[in-house]
Amino acid sequence: MKLLRVLVLIALPLYCFAGSGCSSLEEVINKTIDSQVSVEEYQNLLKSYSSGPATDEAIAQLKQCFLSQSDEILTKVGTLLNIIYESKWCALF
Repeated sequence: MKLLRVLVLIALPLYCFAGSGCSSLEEVINKTIDSQVSVEEYQNLLKSYSSGPATDEAIAQLKQCFLSQSDEILTKVGTLLNIIYESKWCALF
């Protein structure tokens, strides 16, 4: 959960900038929190952003972190992202 918290806090300005206007970012986020997407499928989705084996491993670990969460937690993450998109802070962007 600490990893998730750090990820959200670091990426908040990016989420606000993209809002629901960046389909590529939304696709990655949706695939990240989708428990039906395998680690391999997720890595293939992000292959063009990978700079080598270390990045591939980090991508796999990130997806595995989300796969180990319950469906309830994943639903709450999706809800949190919608709250961020619709917040007054993101409205400024």
